Amino acid sequence: MSVKTNRRAFIGGVSAAALLSGSTTAFAQKKYDDGASDTEIKIGHCGPYSGPASAYGVIGKGIEGYWKMVNDQGGINGRKIKFITLDDGYNPAKTVECVRQLVEQDKVLSTFNILGTPSNTAIHKYMNQKKVPQLYVATGASKWGDPQHFPWTMGYQPDYNTEGQIYAKHILANVKDAKIAILMQNDDFGKDYIDGFKKGLGADTGKIVKLVTYEVTDPTVDSQIIQLKDTGANVFLNIATPKFAAQAIRKAGELGWKPTQYVTNVSASVAAVIKPAGFDNAQGIITAYYLKDATDKQWADDPELKAWTAWMDKYMPGANKGDANYVYAYTVSFLMHETLKRCGDTLTRANVMKQAASFQKFRVPMLLPGITINTSATDFYPIQSVQLARFKGESWELFGNVMSAEGA
Repeated sequence: MSVKTNRRAFIGGVSAAALLSGSTTAFAQKKYDDGASDTEIKIGHCGPYSGPASAYGVIGKGIEGYWKMVNDQGGINGRKIKFITLDDGYNPAKTVECVRQLVEQDKVLSTFNILGTPSNTAIHKYMNQKKVPQLYVATGASKWGDPQHFPWTMGYQPDYNTEGQIYAKHILANVKDAKIAILMQNDDFGKDYIDGFKKGLGADTGKIVKLVTYEVTDPTVDSQIIQLKDTGANVFLNIATPKFAAQAIRKAGELGWKPTQYVTNVSASVAAVIKPAGFDNAQGIITAYYLKDATDKQWADDPELKAWTAWMDKYMPGANKGDANYVYAYTVSFLMHETLKRCGDTLTRANVMKQAASFQKFRVPMLLPGITINTSATDFYPIQSVQLARFKGESWELFGNVMSAEGA
């Protein structure tokens, strides 16, 4: 039957045209919560543009550059992204203040990639009470994967607990008569790594000969590294954010201390950590990687790296391509972009979380080969695979196989 004939037909006294019109209206019905309209989607963010963790401030700048690209391309389903980003200085009290502004005054649809374990902990209950998505947070604390108790919060990167287990198992398998010295940031970020590390050591926790902590307000960690070196340890686990990780690597080098070193993924940036620490001091350090390293020559002809480089040149001119935080910003923004795209015209907070929890083997550009995004209503850990890398020359060199949480 032609469309023309169909429009003239009557079924039970109701024209097919009316049925057609009604179904189209139902299909096209738009649903919005605060922060969404026919023309705009408001996303909120805060990060440490100042303070002790300001090396991470480039993540917010990178995210800003990503949304500029999206808007230049027409937005998401015809809507432009309004990205509101505030400086919380890595101060949890300031994070609370910023997020209240984003939710109650700016009325964002969702927050996105707020950085820091202490910062996100400070707003965790608030966001869930308000039923506002606290999405793809920039911290690997294991607590972000608890949909039963906190259904509005989801992590992004591999969790610290799993990463800690992987380092422990690698040490046990590769370092003879290991004596382990640990530098730890004294907050939930550090404690999550330690919990996983001890879990990985199992009955061998006695191999930890000394653990010293530092506060993010400390000027340096020089005295802590001297204490660790004096133990005669042959393994150094560096659980620190970039500024302090770089200080620790440099000080160990100055002291002539040459243990097998492990640095957490959050401080694996060549530009923000390794170069300031000194390339000579960083040779042989091991970390867990899940992103492609833009300084690694093996990706020189990789189409994903070329696309990322073109984006950097256009939207982040003059930015340091050796800073892995820009790769991180690009990948997490790509995932948020896809999440919002899948929402279609149902831009409610509940649907944002529903879409975030429905990725299966989804490929995000600039993740390492074999690493994909997988989530469900009961699994709020998007990335649970890593590959170990060793620093050589002026870049990271991958080795071994991709390792998952199950294999840790």
